[in-house]
Amino acid sequence: MKILHTSDWHLGRPLHNRKRYEEQAAFLDWLAALVDEEQADVLLVAGDVFDTTTPSNRAQELYYRFLTRVAGDRGRHVVVTAGNHDSPSFLEAAGALLARLQVHVVTGAAAPERELIEIPGPDGACALLVCAVPYLRDREMRVVEAGDSWEDRDRKLLAGIASHYRRIGDLAAARRRQLGRSVPVVAMGHLFAAGGVVDDADAVRDLYVGSLVAVDAAIFADVFDYVALGHLHRAQTVAGREVVRYSGAPLPMSFAEGGRRKTVCRVVFEGGAVRVDELAVPVFQRLERICGDAAAIAARIDELRLQEAACWLEIDYQGDEVAGALRARIEERLAGSRMELLALRNCRLVARVLAGIDEDEVLAGLDRNEVFARCLDAHRVPGEQRPALLRAHAEALAAVDVDDRRAE
Repeated sequence: MKILHTSDWHLGRPLHNRKRYEEQAAFLDWLAALVDEEQADVLLVAGDVFDTTTPSNRAQELYYRFLTRVAGDRGRHVVVTAGNHDSPSFLEAAGALLARLQVHVVTGAAAPERELIEIPGPDGACALLVCAVPYLRDREMRVVEAGDSWEDRDRKLLAGIASHYRRIGDLAAARRRQLGRSVPVVAMGHLFAAGGVVDDADAVRDLYVGSLVAVDAAIFADVFDYVALGHLHRAQTVAGREVVRYSGAPLPMSFAEGGRRKTVCRVVFEGGAVRVDELAVPVFQRLERICGDAAAIAARIDELRLQEAACWLEIDYQGDEVAGALRARIEERLAGSRMELLALRNCRLVARVLAGIDEDEVLAGLDRNEVFARCLDAHRVPGEQRPALLRAHAEALAAVDVDDRRAE
């Protein structure tokens, strides 16, 4: 029995407002080819198929086109569980139709019997038991009582999750005893396991129902021969257990993940043993982050030009001098190359402005004019130059406000 484990596709997710459908399509084409090449019996997708609960038509097209390509061929099965970014009702809407393609979709916490999926072998007998546990939401796992503290909430939530895995583990063990042979049992999950390494991109997301509630790996009982997890974007084992793994997001969700190796997990059950390997996902769109002053930025761009690099850029300007028309100068330097600037930040300016805020102030408490005035102070702009800059700033704000009203 050979399984491929993936998760966190986040179809439809942009990067700095840039659509990534071509990149996402390239990954799915590669994965479909890998499934065929490996002659995988089962594909597990452990949550966050889409990036939002209302995916675009293009994102839906990518998903369904992929499933029709890989599912049902030579008896292959696909198991998809919902993540916290997915809409349970949306994923389940096509569940009955997809079932005819041997695609099993599990979206919300249900009776364990509905989450236990039997995968037949070539002879039609059960060859694998999959405990397809989706993202377990707070309202499904605990009973709200008057006077509950945040500590009570977290304790009840963790107890509910542990109970859910215990119940489905017991059910799988009982079914295996009924079968009278050593059928492998695989569990799925979309959660934050204690000890998991969090990426920068993960840190700005809800890790578990809006908090940092971490699930102890001890809830994954010995009955589970492999645990296929999703939610964290870095591929990793949990608590040092080789058979409890995050496959990681196959595409970088931010420039912070740009240089990181992305993987899909291959799980092989043979002769009563399990072997797990990480298969590297190709880079479909190179991401490059450049930090430094104007000279360092220019030098790195020139290096990339010599390499004929085709990449998207995120630039953090960290120079001390006023960088007037910095974007225009960078775009001019990029002209004719295979590089595209997606984001430009003036990190030093932001640091200076924040450093000028009193202890009892917060940035949100300053209006836009006050923030601009702090910027002028940070750069020690002479008084005679300020009136013209303030007028230009006021005109820019007025134009933005008009555009916002039109958008509404």
